[in-house]
Amino acid sequence: MTTSSTRVPQQERSRATQARLLEATVDCLVEHGWSGTTTTVVAARAGVSRGAQLHHYPTKAALVTAAVRHLAERRADELRTEAEALPAGPQRLDRVVDLLGVAFTGPLFVAALELWVAARTDRELREALVPLEATVGREMHRLTVSLLGVDERRPGVREAVQATLDLLRGLGVANLLSDDSARRTALLTTWKRQLSALLTP
Repeated sequence: MTTSSTRVPQQERSRATQARLLEATVDCLVEHGWSGTTTTVVAARAGVSRGAQLHHYPTKAALVTAAVRHLAERRADELRTEAEALPAGPQRLDRVVDLLGVAFTGPLFVAALELWVAARTDRELREALVPLEATVGREMHRLTVSLLGVDERRPGVREAVQATLDLLRGLGVANLLSDDSARRTALLTTWKRQLSALLTP
């Protein structure tokens, strides 16, 4: 008979196994791309048996979308924590945009980009990814509004926030093949001034 005391360690082991699989999946996507990320490679990298991997994530699409969701949630928590140290006042907007910029150049963005391209021709992946990306996009928008401390009911604020996220996404793509930091810095300096004007009541 299973007792609650034996169930708790089993649940903890199960969560730890899932976390190792998700971290290994993101690492594989970043290093090897979609085609090089197989469930066998991920299981080996995570130090998890193939059976355990299949138990938690029976398909590659389930595994990679869970990994992106996991990393997106973790990055959002990190952004909130980092934002607690941000100054109030005029410098806050600059720092928030810089923080968000890091989100669009880090491992999550690279892994997600691999999946977006693969989903164009992989129907199973696309069906799993489209609702996830919609959720992640909404959460990122909400988080940005919160970090900037703006009122989205004001005309133009929603569009300005979304334009910022779209700009950062595009700059993240441009930075993928070569270091685009100089152009990126110049563009963001200009955009921060324009964004400040758009968001100031």
